[in-house]
Amino acid sequence: MKSREEGRVGTWGIGALAARFGLAPHVLRHWEAMGLLHPRRDAGGRRRYGPDDLTRVATILVLKEAGLGLSTIRGLSAAVDRNARHELLRPAAEELRVRIAAAQASLELIEGGLGCEYEDVTRCPSYRRLIAEAVAPIS
Repeated sequence: MKSREEGRVGTWGIGALAARFGLAPHVLRHWEAMGLLHPRRDAGGRRRYGPDDLTRVATILVLKEAGLGLSTIRGLSAAVDRNARHELLRPAAEELRVRIAAAQASLELIEGGLGCEYEDVTRCPSYRRLIAEAVAPIS
């Protein structure tokens, strides 16, 4: 039998929230242990996640995808002032810009290979130009 708290609209148990994001429940427990999540507990002591927790899980996943570690993400939740937040995010933003530029260059090479009419893509003049630009010495 479900408790009144469990049946509340807009709250989820650990399994439901984890499934919503394709995570294993132990991931949410780990994030809680690290201080990233602070779910309420129902009368039976079970975790109950609300809309703010849902937003927090989505934020953690986006920041992890961007390359931030859990300790940095935890620091962001503790960084209440703008300067502290900027100190944590500036290096991550720069690293992400570098990764995006590298991915963009790789995509250009792949698209060059797709557009090449030669059997051997390495003989294609357009592809060779792209390769030469990619490995050109930095002046």
